[in-house]
Amino acid sequence: MFPVFGIAALALFGSVLMLLWNWLVPPIFGFTTINFWQALGLFALSRLLFSGMGARGCGKHKGNGFAARKRWMKMTPEERNEWFKNRGCHGRHAEADEKANDTSENGQ
Repeated sequence: MFPVFGIAALALFGSVLMLLWNWLVPPIFGFTTINFWQALGLFALSRLLFSGMGARGCGKHKGNGFAARKRWMKMTPEERNEWFKNRGCHGRHAEADEKANDTSENGQ
């Protein structure tokens, strides 16, 4: 069932992209119209250029929303603040940022 849904979604998205491009871009920028396959190619190119080959943010999404909500509800306010401080891309560099702040405050 999933492959059928994926193919249908890809076809729908390609069609919508093609229609939007042909409706907006030629009158605004003077570019030519595109066909369905060019729209899918444009979609694939934009995914490669802007999405980092499928990566979500700085890492893959782990767990489902329900489990994450359960963990969140069990956290204390201090744990929540720590989570916000270390989340996403910034969490990887939290220690380095703290060391840099300590060094700059000490005048070194």
